[in-house]
Amino acid sequence: MTFMISAKNKQIIIYGVSLALLLVLLKWLEWRFIIIDHAFEIYAGTIALVFTGLGIWLAIKLIKPKVETIIVEKTVFAGSNFVLNEAEVNRLRLSARELEVLQLIADGLSNQQIAERLFVSLNTIKTHTSNLFLKMEVERRTQAIEMAKRLGLIP
Repeated sequence: MTFMISAKNKQIIIYGVSLALLLVLLKWLEWRFIIIDHAFEIYAGTIALVFTGLGIWLAIKLIKPKVETIIVEKTVFAGSNFVLNEAEVNRLRLSARELEVLQLIADGLSNQQIAERLFVSLNTIKTHTSNLFLKMEVERRTQAIEMAKRLGLIP
């Protein structure tokens, strides 16, 4: 099966290809003149796009929180038949007042509220709290409460 192209069809194909090549040439020239005539605007726009992208990336990095929240589940010792562990009280050398302050800390009272309840100064409560932390070898109120519950010092 051979295809025969007639003279009329040959002219139409040549005419179509010529028009297509002419169109490609005109588009190329148009693009070249646009780039030459507007080179500064094109470069400035490209730089603006790059810096916009850099700014967005930097903002995302700066906004991202650096602290990761970790949820720790611990068992809570709840019992109505609480017995004070006297051996731990003696080992840690805790006074009755320090035990009382420890219980009030565990109840969620602030230093000022504890001072008002015990009719002592705020500095006295701070001293008792500091002594408790040293004796129990903890740094925070929550650590002191957790250790006291574990050692049987508070219910």
